[in-house]
Amino acid sequence: MPTFREAVVAEDLGGREGCRRVRLDDGSRAYALTQLTGPIEVGDRIVVNTTAVDLGLGSGGWHVVHWNLARSSWSEVGRGHLMKLRYTSLQVDTGAAEEDEGVVDDLEGVPVVACAVHSQLPIVAALYAQHRPGGRLAHVMTDGAALPLALSDQVAALLERGLLCGTVTAGHAFGGDLEALNVPAALALARHRLRADAVVVAMGPGVAGTASRLGFTGLEAAPTLDAAAWLGGRPILCLRASSGDPRERHRGISHHSRTVLDAVRTEVDVALAPGLEPLDDRHRWHRVDPGSVGSVLAAAGLEVTTMGRTVAEDPLYFASAGAAGVLAARLGAS
Repeated sequence: MPTFREAVVAEDLGGREGCRRVRLDDGSRAYALTQLTGPIEVGDRIVVNTTAVDLGLGSGGWHVVHWNLARSSWSEVGRGHLMKLRYTSLQVDTGAAEEDEGVVDDLEGVPVVACAVHSQLPIVAALYAQHRPGGRLAHVMTDGAALPLALSDQVAALLERGLLCGTVTAGHAFGGDLEALNVPAALALARHRLRADAVVVAMGPGVAGTASRLGFTGLEAAPTLDAAAWLGGRPILCLRASSGDPRERHRGISHHSRTVLDAVRTEVDVALAPGLEPLDDRHRWHRVDPGSVGSVLAAAGLEVTTMGRTVAEDPLYFASAGAAGVLAARLGAS
């Protein structure tokens, strides 16, 4: 069950549109999703949800602002009548881009890279840009992990550096340049509203798993790949692979990717970084050497880790994600 308490904002720690970070009067930290709570200022008495920190979960030690007691009411005009976070006390009328003008349901052959971990996103984007200069890469963020796009430092960095042409938030994820009710609609919007040459689909920060075959949010990559094929795109799985993860089930090609490849109903393209071998003959396997992924990330000014590990500590993870970016660039140009 959730845990809430009152606190006073003692210091503004900065932020960006949609997300404000603050220090509280007891020294703890919290962030406010201002699209849901409205603005907060130093001296405001607020209510924070402390559940994730209390449980020691992967929140980074941040509470979440639930409400600002400094005001008795607050409202902001939404974008439409369609809601996200439906039937919760934080439901918000984000609208959906497909209710404005509809959307063309043909991806016209564009590559769609399906990731299972948020940290794969900047690697795919950086390598795509290196191998397809001027290519327009759009990001679809799913609701498999964090729901607010504003929480992602990586997405902010990619947009700032021009490595993404725009974002679409699908399902109950919110805060993108465009809002979509589901992933297929988001893919179509990325292609036809953002004019994307390729699309990378990934959940936000905070993949969840149970160490069981089916119990992980990254399994959403399978229906994403099927949707891309159904709509006439070129589905590419970004393999999760590791040479540095202490968990045996993730070393080499992770059991997550193996399960996705078993679950997907269509034939997909898979990039194989050096040292990896095909798992079956159902899919199209491509041997791809992405080169020095660390150098590409450094040149782009991106700092990326996976579970705290750097490219030097887990080179196979970075090479696998980089290979997917290279493959998307190649297939998009063919």
